[in-house]
Amino acid sequence: MPTSPIDLSAVYDFLPCRTPQSWITAALADQHTMLIDHANCEKKAAATALSLMNRYIENSTLLNKMSRLAREELRHFEQVLKIMEQRGVEYVPVTASRYASGLRELVRKKDPGKLVDTLLVGALIEARSCERFAALVPHLDKDLAEFYTSLLKSESRHFMDYLTLAGRLVDGAEVEERLQIFRQREAELIQAADNEFRFHSGPPQAA
Repeated sequence: MPTSPIDLSAVYDFLPCRTPQSWITAALADQHTMLIDHANCEKKAAATALSLMNRYIENSTLLNKMSRLAREELRHFEQVLKIMEQRGVEYVPVTASRYASGLRELVRKKDPGKLVDTLLVGALIEARSCERFAALVPHLDKDLAEFYTSLLKSESRHFMDYLTLAGRLVDGAEVEERLQIFRQREAELIQAADNEFRFHSGPPQAA
């Protein structure tokens, strides 16, 4: 099976915990839902980047980073759709997991705090996606494993882009203070049992 082509130690150090094995088991058992929700995640990531571009037009560094990110996420969306078509997976609506909304509940309401927090949430989502791709790769069929391996470099770069943008707005102490809050919530969302399986859900609720 393919192995990670890049060093993911920064991703693992950034996240508060690793994905539970029970989530990996659930993902392998329901790969149709995994692919559908993965497509949704790529689409939402592009939409988030475009939203930030529309809201903060005076920040040229952010505009350039988010423009590139949005293009990459939409390309990934197209690639997932192609894989779904090849595998006979119908793109049907699925409900969103509580993960992103659970993190965004903690975002401050006014800028610059709002933008800082939004960027940190983006960093956590991208880092978690990267960690989950890497966790799944050893267990997937060759084609899907190769595709998920190919995503690791861009996802890890997206996490660093978000984190770097946040660090340009406030000092490192504030970034770390806010990250501590978001990491605690992220760990709760990743480790607590969920009623339904999604790409960013917690482990499945015990029957």
